[in-house]
Amino acid sequence: MKSVLIFDSGVGGLSVFKEVAQLLPEQHVVYAFDNAAFPYGELADDVLIQRVCRMVSAICQQQDISLVIIACNTASTLVLPHLRDLLNVPVVGVVPAIKPAAAISKSKIIGLLATPATIRRPYTHQLVKEFAPDCEVEMVGSTELVQMGEGKLRGRKVDKKILSDVLAPFINKTDCIVLGCTHFPLLREEIEDILGEQCLVIDSGKAIANRVVTLLKEGDQMTSLSKAEHFVFSSAPVKEEEALNQELEKLGFATISRAPIF
Repeated sequence: MKSVLIFDSGVGGLSVFKEVAQLLPEQHVVYAFDNAAFPYGELADDVLIQRVCRMVSAICQQQDISLVIIACNTASTLVLPHLRDLLNVPVVGVVPAIKPAAAISKSKIIGLLATPATIRRPYTHQLVKEFAPDCEVEMVGSTELVQMGEGKLRGRKVDKKILSDVLAPFINKTDCIVLGCTHFPLLREEIEDILGEQCLVIDSGKAIANRVVTLLKEGDQMTSLSKAEHFVFSSAPVKEEEALNQELEKLGFATISRAPIF
């Protein structure tokens, strides 16, 4: 059974899965997350590259993978060239949606909400230079919101006061903000509520899903789910497993398995 692999440090990549599932409801998915090293933004670059390449390669050897999605902005800005050298299947990464934000913005004042590591990456600043040269780009890096997104999927209430404090630089200033971390669309409802209708919130999930469809069609790799549950693997035992498994079950996933290949 041909599967698409979605890989992240945590459960943020499920926001990408939802977009892929909308376009490809019959596509079987393997979701794997490296919770032993979460969050990735705190890892040294060489360690991050080594971990992702080792784990993704191991999964591709064990499962029949037709395409890999690195559903983590922090990892994508570093590991894509290395993975493409290692694997013989397409590798799709996520990058902040700076280009569409710059095109949409009327005020030409846009925001980027990402992890501190993504904010620091030369890759991110090159995106701004190339695609938003006429815009003022307010950048905010937050690890706290990554944890908040993880907690929401485990049934914890979102602290709107903390979220408002993080979003403060955007309020009544930007007319468009980019969610530059796959965990942040999990908080989209709360973010939009705080920023109001005057600020458009965008991410790269739909663009990633469209790219996946194109690549699978080009490679003649479209497959059917055939009523099989999606697989999900973690690199370490999962805390609050029951609540998370309940959310995953709603999305069609089997119970989380600890991956011995990690």
